[in-house]
Amino acid sequence: MSNKHKIARLLRRGMTDAERHLWKGLRSRNIHGYKFRRQHVIGKFVVDFVCLERMLVLEIDGAQHGEKVQKDETRTAYIEGEGFRVLRFWNSEILENLEGVLEVISKALRDGKLPT
Repeated sequence: MSNKHKIARLLRRGMTDAERHLWKGLRSRNIHGYKFRRQHVIGKFVVDFVCLERMLVLEIDGAQHGEKVQKDETRTAYIEGEGFRVLRFWNSEILENLEGVLEVISKALRDGKLPT
């Protein structure tokens, strides 16, 4: 097992409150029957959630990400370079408006493109 896969396993065990909350809405093919994986390795990164069938990555950002804009942009560019679309949500969005977040994800899955 690679080092990234070991890290992914640890991250699955220690999900944040926002990640656990979103996972409840994603697991068991709850959105249009699409399967999501959590803490999945893509190249040199571990992404929060991914639907491989629709090549859609969901990244959940906490307050610390406000200080890491350049790093997040580099990460997103790499993942998009691998053929994935990336949606980012703030922890607060998920905790305060899960239904709205799930609707944005649903639209991205249905339309095959990212909402503006």
